[in-house]
Amino acid sequence: MRFSQRLEMRQGQSLVMTPQLLQAIKLLQFSSIELVNYVEAELERNPLLERAEEPEPAPERGEAAGDSFGEPATEAGVAADADWAPAEMAPERGEIEDRQDTGFDNEFPDDAPVSEARSGAGETADGLGLSAGNWSGVGGGGRDPDDEVNLEAFVAAQGSLHDALAEQLQVATEDPVERMIGLALIDLVEESGYITEPIEPVAERLGVPVADVERVLGIIHGFEPTGVGARNLAECLRLQLQELDRCDPAMQALLEHLDLLARRDFSALKRICGIDDEDLGDMVAEIRRLDPKPGLRFGGSPIQPVVPDVYVRQAADGGWLVELNSDVLPRVLVNQSYLAKVSGSAKSETDKTYLTDCLQTANWLTRSLEQRARTILKVATEIVRQQDSFLALGVQHLRPLNLRTVADAIGMHESTVSRVTSNKYVATPRGIFEMKYFFTASIAATRGGEAHSAEAVRYRIKQMIDAESPSDVLSDDAIVQKLRDSGIDIARRTVAKYREGLKIPSSVERRREKMAMSAAAVARG
Repeated sequence: MRFSQRLEMRQGQSLVMTPQLLQAIKLLQFSSIELVNYVEAELERNPLLERAEEPEPAPERGEAAGDSFGEPATEAGVAADADWAPAEMAPERGEIEDRQDTGFDNEFPDDAPVSEARSGAGETADGLGLSAGNWSGVGGGGRDPDDEVNLEAFVAAQGSLHDALAEQLQVATEDPVERMIGLALIDLVEESGYITEPIEPVAERLGVPVADVERVLGIIHGFEPTGVGARNLAECLRLQLQELDRCDPAMQALLEHLDLLARRDFSALKRICGIDDEDLGDMVAEIRRLDPKPGLRFGGSPIQPVVPDVYVRQAADGGWLVELNSDVLPRVLVNQSYLAKVSGSAKSETDKTYLTDCLQTANWLTRSLEQRARTILKVATEIVRQQDSFLALGVQHLRPLNLRTVADAIGMHESTVSRVTSNKYVATPRGIFEMKYFFTASIAATRGGEAHSAEAVRYRIKQMIDAESPSDVLSDDAIVQKLRDSGIDIARRTVAKYREGLKIPSSVERRREKMAMSAAAVARG
């Protein structure tokens, strides 16, 4: 075998993921809260960035920032071309030879006109009435934060479950050993109010007898909220029933067989507890009034309200207007006056390089924010165009839709559409929905008609089950037959999967529950 050296030249395409391109891709998949946090961090890090102080009045809904689907597609609020981006935003040709597989295509045209640097009064962008002065800054901008009173600073901190239990422990006992054991047990209480760790390791860790830990746990069981410190659901319910003086032998037997109650095996429960239908109905109703997770009364992590990224409303001509929520769009500008001031004093190469990097990052951020907003609006516009029947008639008319359909319609890559629809919400006349809600699987029609959306089929299954009577409970096979009669070709296992996803029990369990409730109603009547 002969070895030799030689030189070869090969030509090929490769993708270089520059930091700017990675930033633009990352901004796409950010939620509104994540985006605001990211921009705030950039404002602190980059001295050339600043918030827009006096944004121009926002465009009227449905005019500059909207899209009426009663008009031709060429008059939509977002232009079909991508000639909006300045050349400074485009990466060098040597850096990127092939953008197709990045999922962020047609965003950075090389032949776009060069715009002036942003100074707060830039020229209006196409189709949206946006400029450097009214597009870029956090929230509405315009007022000095130092001039406003932060009312949240005066809100009292919400007490935690552990703090409440520790305060009650100080009152319940003065023994320092019991307080030490009690604090150790309180630390084990989960957000729901349960203690899932066994008692024996706790006693061994503290070096005290198990009986002492059990005694202190009994003290904690008397704290508010009632049921806290329980080791399982049955003990939690028992503590609450004892507080109400309702834990008689029949109820105790019922608590020991909660698995039968979960399966709605009421015949077995009546036999075990030695009660009739009326008593069982009263006992089940009593249990349902209890709190299975008493610790959640203290809140836990605060609930963040969903803020829509896009608004959809009906136009006068019967079409739909789509517009961005300007309240969640960060607005930032490049401070050209400060740049001119510090550029003259930059003498060393290090200072000049730092300013150049800051300027490049600032320009990329402002343009990436604009591109993100335009891409979201373009995707939302196409989704609404595809699902106009859902908006007009309801969930039964939701059409099957996938990422490729939307991507092909707007000339983008599927991964771009996937990033845009993640953690983004649309406010419609029928409620607020995540963008991914509108992408559902397709279920074929029985007679070769138009396919049905999986979400619409789930809704039909729920409607059928809600309308059934105790004497006519539908099995999964019966539901399949009814759906096929209405033109939906679906398998029995798919119906069972959708039913379980809706938290609906089987036909046997539903029949038991309905018959028991009916018998209890007759007995009380």
